[in-house]
Amino acid sequence: MRVLPEISRLLLRHLRVGRPVIIRCLNAKIPRYPVTAPVDESKLPPRTRIDQKTVETLERLSLVDFGNEKGIEALEDAIRFADQIHLVDTTGVEPMFSVLQDSSLHLRDDSVTDGNCRKEVLANAAVTEEEYFVAPPGNIPLTPREKLREEEELAEQL
Repeated sequence: MRVLPEISRLLLRHLRVGRPVIIRCLNAKIPRYPVTAPVDESKLPPRTRIDQKTVETLERLSLVDFGNEKGIEALEDAIRFADQIHLVDTTGVEPMFSVLQDSSLHLRDDSVTDGNCRKEVLANAAVTEEEYFVAPPGNIPLTPREKLREEEELAEQL
């Protein structure tokens, strides 16, 4: 089927684009443009409220500082938006094991192909402990949140 490369080459020459033009055939079940529908808020689960302890845990794990009430409100709004997935009717829909519906997923046998190389692999690590990699503590804050608040309050008083 040489039609698609020919069309792509023609468009490339006509449009004078520096990269190949990709032509995709869309699934008939997928709309070409976003479809918005009103959401019945009464069918959604209760609005999620996030307490301070959860915020601090999320900040520590994600390295994102929500900073103030506006940041927490934005997080709660994002959770509320994601709650809409509860309204999707999935009865009769078979679960997918791959995002590619039209092609099969080729799996190889789960067998060891190159073993007994522990020393060579661990030689690449900057720090090891009892034959394990030691990862840097990137998601642990250097100073606890309470100490930071105390320092900010002291700075404001001065």
